[in-house]
Formats: sequence, structure tokens, C-alpha cells
Amino acid sequence: MNISVKVKPNSKENKIEKVKDNAFILRVKQAAKEGRANEAAVKLLSEFFDIPKSRIAIISGHKSKNKIIGLEGI
Repeated sequence: MNISVKVKPNSKENKIEKVKDNAFILRVKQAAKEGRANEAAVKLLSEFFDIPKSRIAIISGHKSKNKIIGLEGI
């Protein structure tokens, strides 16, 4: 299953907002430096969907706020 995600780094708290069925806004505390925000986004999605981080992959948008993320096992 693929989802569309907009990551907002440097937020006050880690939070997920569901916009549509397959679209989310992720607010993460980490800065968008050296992949820290991406790691935080994967961890947040792992907790939200209750799947291991190894089953979550960023398909496109590694250096963008808008990402397509693949989830296995849902």
C-alpha cells in the first residue's frame, strides 16, 4: 500500500493528521538535516500503523517535504 505524506519538520510535537484515505500530514520535531526528519517520519508511521520500521520505505521524495511511502503488511 502506498500513501502520500507531507512532512513538516521542526514542529513542537510529533503528530499525524489524516487528510484523506491515503494522504497524511506528519509533524516531526527533528530538523530536515541528514535524513533526521525522514527517520522520524518512518518511526511515527511505524507506531501509527503498528508495523515494523523495516516494512516502511520512502519510494520518492527523499529530499522533499512531499513523499510517497510504501507500507508492507497492511
